[in-house]
Amino acid sequence: MIFRPFRAADAQAVSQLFRLVYGDHYVQPDVYLPKLITQHNADGRWQSMLAVQGSQVVGHAALCRDRLPTASAELALSVVHPQARGQSIATRLGREVLEHASAVAGRCVLIKQVTHHPYTQRMAHTLGFHCTAILPDYVPSPFAGASAESIVVGVHPLDGHACPLPDIAWPDSCRGFMQHLGSVFGSGKSAAIYPAQPLHMQQHQQRIDVVIERLDKRLLDQLIQLPAAWLISLRLALSPGFAEDCQRLSSKGFVFTGVMPAPDQGRWFALFHRGARTRDLQLHCPHMQRLHDHLQGAEADRSAA
Repeated sequence: MIFRPFRAADAQAVSQLFRLVYGDHYVQPDVYLPKLITQHNADGRWQSMLAVQGSQVVGHAALCRDRLPTASAELALSVVHPQARGQSIATRLGREVLEHASAVAGRCVLIKQVTHHPYTQRMAHTLGFHCTAILPDYVPSPFAGASAESIVVGVHPLDGHACPLPDIAWPDSCRGFMQHLGSVFGSGKSAAIYPAQPLHMQQHQQRIDVVIERLDKRLLDQLIQLPAAWLISLRLALSPGFAEDCQRLSSKGFVFTGVMPAPDQGRWFALFHRGARTRDLQLHCPHMQRLHDHLQGAEADRSAA
């Protein structure tokens, strides 16, 4: 078994590997066009690593990021040939990708762990990722039929880089969890950032994503008037007033589901959700299990009201 970087001549074999494992249902359609696989690797959006046995490509993983130089990087596009499973190939590929990440990534690398099976969650833990959030009903699943799959967000700080949480007062409802994350990532004074677009709203299939830099009463009143049947995913920039913001959102049916780095990695967003589908999940991380269970209880109460 050889682990090596992607070469342009590998594109067809990589695409065929995704089709073999996922059929026509992989969430990232770019993998079905070998020319795009080559293009993304050539322009630096992907840094693909392969597992090769003889002349056959049996595994793939990549460090993916947006075009912006400071954008978040993500360990993604992991796939292993069915006949090569049980050899820790995905974990070994992930380790190879992370070893090359410091040259192109920012402060940390993210991973989105699926929840319909425990394997990517276990792999992320082995690679040193720390779970920070749940994204309920986040992405279509090639294995879950018409149901969207919930995702666990993991964050891996890169050597020599800090990714501190802001040094602010945490509300009682999540203080233990946030203190745990503070012990992992550290804490410090956040730089004042005033984006040109302080409010952003976009639809992703059945989910409505809202990004909020500053929450005020007028905006909160408008948020609670959005249709009750919508799945709403809020990302709120962490600020000294977070404890009050958390209490106000919680009182209106928005449930805290963790935190994740902003795309520029200079600060963090808190996540809140309303309208998630109720489901039973057995998660590898106990902190994520508690967030999920709290979300399920809150959604059940909201449905019964």
